[in-house]
Amino acid sequence: MTEHTPEIVVQPVNKTKVRQLLRVAFILFVVTAIEFVFAFTMDAGPLRTSIFISLTVVKAFYIVAEFMHLKYEVKVLIWSIVIPMIFVVWLVIALIYEGGAVYDVRY
Repeated sequence: MTEHTPEIVVQPVNKTKVRQLLRVAFILFVVTAIEFVFAFTMDAGPLRTSIFISLTVVKAFYIVAEFMHLKYEVKVLIWSIVIPMIFVVWLVIALIYEGGAVYDVRY
């Protein structure tokens, strides 16, 4: 009885995919570095919070577009995710505003 060993075929490196992955990783690194700069140089307040939220949305866009491959999907699927996200962002802004108003009334 002869023993069969599976053959392993090594695929060549796809340089465009590696370059694209490194580009997205660099963009995420830069956005995170900007967040750290704002975190350590600005005082806490609504401006810093809105900057953090907007930079988080930018990072979420790149993660969803590249790593979840949503950039290559049909436009209807993209809009079915983007439109609810707009409402969630509106909800967060409304809650921050109303929370400030309740705080002003109570104290």
